Amino acid sequence: MGFKCGIVGLPNVGKSTLFNALTASKNAEAANFPFCTIDPNIGVVDVPDNRLDELAKLSESKKKIFANITFVDIAGLVKGASKGEGLGNKFLSHIRETDAIVHLVRCFKSEKIQHVNNKIDPISDLETIKTEILLADIDVIQKKLEKNKKKLLSEKEIKLLNECLQFLNKGKNIEIKDKTSLDYLNRNGLLSIKPKIIVCNVDEESLTKGNEFTEIIFSKFSEEKIIMICADIEDQLSNLEKNDKEKFMKEIGLEKTGLNKLIKAGYDLLNLDTFFTSGPEESKAWTIKKNTLAPEAAGVIHSDFEKHFIRAEAISYEEFIKYGSAEKSKENGKMRIEGKDYVVKDGDVLYFRVNS
Repeated sequence: MGFKCGIVGLPNVGKSTLFNALTASKNAEAANFPFCTIDPNIGVVDVPDNRLDELAKLSESKKKIFANITFVDIAGLVKGASKGEGLGNKFLSHIRETDAIVHLVRCFKSEKIQHVNNKIDPISDLETIKTEILLADIDVIQKKLEKNKKKLLSEKEIKLLNECLQFLNKGKNIEIKDKTSLDYLNRNGLLSIKPKIIVCNVDEESLTKGNEFTEIIFSKFSEEKIIMICADIEDQLSNLEKNDKEKFMKEIGLEKTGLNKLIKAGYDLLNLDTFFTSGPEESKAWTIKKNTLAPEAAGVIHSDFEKHFIRAEAISYEEFIKYGSAEKSKENGKMRIEGKDYVVKDGDVLYFRVNS
């Protein structure tokens, strides 16, 4: 439950260091040479949510289960990756499996860490990633159209693929809004339609105010989701206990960890909400798309719940906390009976009634 996020970028921009910090692991080797990461490293991280902590406390739950995010640290991308340069083909196959892409770019100077192009130019780095992704998509579409000798594609599919080619051949991202078409393109592994977050890896001095490199990125990519993270600081934070972590963050003027920034950006980008179930056995956070109907939300718990949905008993998080339990909320008229057309809201505490 949650989403899968690929961390990509040129070699030596700090991907493995950031991955290790975000996942509190040392699975990804971090070293000062290109292609340090060969196979993808995968880490599953709980999504911190104080609301779940409070619900579990009030319900005296035996278990507390957070939503989660899966991070994938993917091998460094270089110019020519779409044609198999570097570890290109491996990189591109792994990135196709993610829900969103983090474009990590180096925005700090250091003589100790070499850059694959021997210069710090985050705009050029981002353009390299974009170009290789567009070229890879062109290749996928052309091969699909070429293989259509047996007339397996419908006229609608051919029209959509040719429309996509027009965008890609002009160096533009595919601008398709129709959900059915987007689902089709996703199933065919197109990369350029995936939501992306640009993450500027800065030094400690630039973490709160940015620097010359981040200013250029925010100016040129103003419509993109952009956040600043210092991978080295995140690495230090990951090794500290909670109290020491809070103290250190206060000392350096850091309000949110990089993990929390990424979670917020990811949920916003993918239009995700969270609902809860809470009782003596367990309290659990569930991730859904915004505007999800109650039967679909029930289906996230179990597919049979969607098929046999009768109704949902809903309490807002605020009301649950105010009255201290589902029973007290019901006694005070704050438990609502909702049907199949109910749009689940972020923070709803839900109890589903289904046919057995």
